Amino acid sequence: MKKLFVNSFKTKIGTVHTAATDKGLALICLPGESKRYFEECVRKLFDGYQVQSGGEINRKAQRQIIAYLDGIRTRFDLLLDLHGTPFQKKALRRVARIPYGKVKTYGEIAAAIGKPRAARAVGSANARNNLPLVIPCHRVVAMNGLGGYGGGLALKKRLLKMEGSL
Repeated sequence: MKKLFVNSFKTKIGTVHTAATDKGLALICLPGESKRYFEECVRKLFDGYQVQSGGEINRKAQRQIIAYLDGIRTRFDLLLDLHGTPFQKKALRRVARIPYGKVKTYGEIAAAIGKPRAARAVGSANARNNLPLVIPCHRVVAMNGLGGYGGGLALKKRLLKMEGSL
């Protein structure tokens, strides 16, 4: 049976929940998303997995996320178990390449992956990003404003200010 390791930890922005498979980090729930919501996501995305606490990938993610939020780390070095359609994965891999302190528009990401008319689809892929912070969808903005963010616009603004890009 496949195993899923889960972890919850406190950060300066609140409690973060993570889940990892043997392939890599697979899910991050940000503060503002309840433990119950996290558990629902685990049940939906990882049906049939044996769930247990801990895991080395989660411990490494915890250290890196805390260091990022404390302003010490600007890049993540984690194995990822990315889920989604081929288009979503391609868009999110491109989003993962946005450097710390920089922003790109949905349209710029769409053009960079060879789909210049797919800005809305990029927005949809970002909305389904299971690995926020590590895949920094907060760095993707609309042409005329911030756009949305699963963790809420207040958190998106806080992260962009922390990185010096707002």
